[in-house]
Amino acid sequence: MRPIALTAALLGSVPAMAGDVSGGAKVFQAQCAICHRSTRDAAPSVGPDLYGVVGRKAGTLQGYSFSAAMKHSRLTWTPDELRRYLENPGKVVPGNKMPYAGEHDPAKLDALLSFLKTLK
Repeated sequence: MRPIALTAALLGSVPAMAGDVSGGAKVFQAQCAICHRSTRDAAPSVGPDLYGVVGRKAGTLQGYSFSAAMKHSRLTWTPDELRRYLENPGKVVPGNKMPYAGEHDPAKLDALLSFLKTLK
């Protein structure tokens, strides 16, 4: 294996650790940023802006057209609710619009949640 390929393979296999904001930013970039923005008043995207998501009532961000399922979910995005949702979105809010199978690695979820908490 070439050194660059080996380095890329090793870096890709390093797990994010709990509370690892920079690791969470990497998880966000790899899994979320294609559809979501992380800055205040970001340009419209496929999914809602996640700036300030922790503590927000689900389905309420002005300017985004949420599914009826999300609007009526009665969830508030606490870290625990975000964890449950990100593990299995279709189970937590059946009929939501997010085409994401979920993240099942607890370390990546911990890191991602640490990152999302900084978006305020």
